[in-house]
Amino acid sequence: MKNQLRIITALTLVLSGVAVAQENIERMHASSMRSFTPETVQWQDEPILPKGAKSAILVGDPTKKGVFIAWLKFPANYPIPPHTHPYTEVVTVLSGKVGNGMGKVLDKTKGEMLNAGSSFVLPSGHTHYLWTTDQETIVELIATGPWDITYTNPAEDPRKEDPRKKAAAPKK
Repeated sequence: MKNQLRIITALTLVLSGVAVAQENIERMHASSMRSFTPETVQWQDEPILPKGAKSAILVGDPTKKGVFIAWLKFPANYPIPPHTHPYTEVVTVLSGKVGNGMGKVLDKTKGEMLNAGSSFVLPSGHTHYLWTTDQETIVELIATGPWDITYTNPAEDPRKEDPRKKAAAPKK
């Protein structure tokens, strides 16, 4: 009887913990029904990716805690150097093609090419890189914010000012 009581107590504590954990989840929220097309979304320059990438936030806010969905648009022949993210991501190719490779060096021979309709999931902290072919590519990103990126080679981080440009700038 004592063993049964211990098991019931343990199960109750576990289930209570699950219920509390579920209450702490940041839920996705939309206040109205909306439709999205590549022609009507508001594309913005994406500052954490190399110059040329655009983003459109569909749901949520990547700067805040919680799930968000964004579209990313990459020009033809566009590389994203090796990097990691703090949280898991799911990427779906909506149009064009995207190459996805793993490792600390961008090597197109070691990655895979994904066509429209294909998806991949990346665990948090997993070093990877992307590239496009000779056509513009749009992907859908589903992730948890706050979204960030850490480039394997800090010199490839577009958010950091190039010291060569700073040295060449005229002094006031």
